[in-house]
Amino acid sequence: MDQQYGAPWGRSLRFKTALSLAVLFAVIAAGLLTGPRHLAIWRLAMIGMPLVVMTSALPFMVRGYTLTSRSLVVHRLGFDTTLPLDDLRGVRGVADALRGSLRLFGNSGLFSITGWFWNRQLGRYRAFATDPDRAVLLEFAHRKVLVTPHDPQAFIVQARKLLAMR
Repeated sequence: MDQQYGAPWGRSLRFKTALSLAVLFAVIAAGLLTGPRHLAIWRLAMIGMPLVVMTSALPFMVRGYTLTSRSLVVHRLGFDTTLPLDDLRGVRGVADALRGSLRLFGNSGLFSITGWFWNRQLGRYRAFATDPDRAVLLEFAHRKVLVTPHDPQAFIVQARKLLAMR
């Protein structure tokens, strides 16, 4: 009964990741080629910090999803996040869900779009996303979760079946 779904990167995530990496590598290059290289604080700020940003974002990258009868498992590069479906109230596709969203805490473009966000359409929600064009909203009793499976329609149909079986 477990259904697995991929998490393909959309064009906007590829662009944001490439741009972020270019800026981080430019800072590293500037740190290596200019400034007082003999100062430890310079090396730490210009070389160490960009590397920390890159390596700290990588484990949170969304690789896919597994929908089971009891939970949604978000597969990340470093670990899995399990969301129980006990209080799931509804599932629907939402066009432009991320448009106009304010990031409250999280990452909005380096390897994934993850964290807590807010916009006028949805209110506060948690995102585990890679392609905004494939957005699916899971509405729970006290929270909202946005995911972007490779086949949003199949995901919605399967989640609604699970909801109806309870």
